[in-house]
Amino acid sequence: MKISIIIPVYNETENLPLLAEELEILDKILDSDYEVIWINDGSRDQSAEVLKKLAGQNPRFKVINFRKNCGQTAAIAAGIAHAQGELIVPMDADLENDPQDIPRLLAKIDEGYDVVSGWRQKRWRGKFFSRRLTSYLANKLISIVTGIKLNDYGCTLKVYRRAYLENVKLYGEMHRFIPAYAAWQGGKVTELVVNFRPRKFGKTKYGLSRTFKVVLDLFFVKFLFKYQDRPIHFFGGLGAVTILISFIFFGWAVYYKLEHLKDFISTPLPTLGALFLIVGVNFILMGILAELFIRVYYEARNKDVYVIKDKINF
Repeated sequence: MKISIIIPVYNETENLPLLAEELEILDKILDSDYEVIWINDGSRDQSAEVLKKLAGQNPRFKVINFRKNCGQTAAIAAGIAHAQGELIVPMDADLENDPQDIPRLLAKIDEGYDVVSGWRQKRWRGKFFSRRLTSYLANKLISIVTGIKLNDYGCTLKVYRRAYLENVKLYGEMHRFIPAYAAWQGGKVTELVVNFRPRKFGKTKYGLSRTFKVVLDLFFVKFLFKYQDRPIHFFGGLGAVTILISFIFFGWAVYYKLEHLKDFISTPLPTLGALFLIVGVNFILMGILAELFIRVYYEARNKDVYVIKDKINF
């Protein structure tokens, strides 16, 4: 099979029939064989029933139902694990992504790229301060940290060559960093402007709190790929900075003492500085160590981050 389209679904009852109808156009515009894998991420509405009906009408439609809500990254991971296509195309179920953009993305792959990322260029028109500025800063930060410049890391609609997903384990909100994973493995990444359509039904699952989670995942991903074989460089660097700051505080206290301005016990700066520095560094290190332990837990036991209830058309 040539193409596998992966669609995470969470409470999208009204949107599913419309998206399924739009996907049928692929029969006319795609020369290759394809499959559509719908991952029902523990929806609480009628999404499971709608997907079952759609799968009964179209053998290309395959459905994976989770027992509970595991998140978009876990849903995409399940879709990748069950996909048979040489090219993987994730997209949203809320009708914001246009299936007619898929052939354009595939054509870009044919030019020799390994990842083609969608760019919803007109997404936040009229919402500069409330959403567009935040999105711009987040994408800028991700581009700086990963070294891969993209304008819209959050766009789900992308095309990946399967070879660059084989050894990728996804946790948290890491699905948006797959282009960086591919580039770090030598993949050629580009971006293409795609159509954006505002949601008609249901509520968005994204918020500012999710941006904070993405930033935390971003720094862990960077740590994992840069320092996993040489963690002493990372921890040693933090240790050196900590020692330097400690000497600065101590020197400041000595200066006060020598100038007869304050005794050591009369200024809280050395104690407070050391206390807050130690607590902050320990929090960061404990977070990174916890992430590493989670990876060992999942990978050493070959344990998935999702729980499947049943499958259809597999």
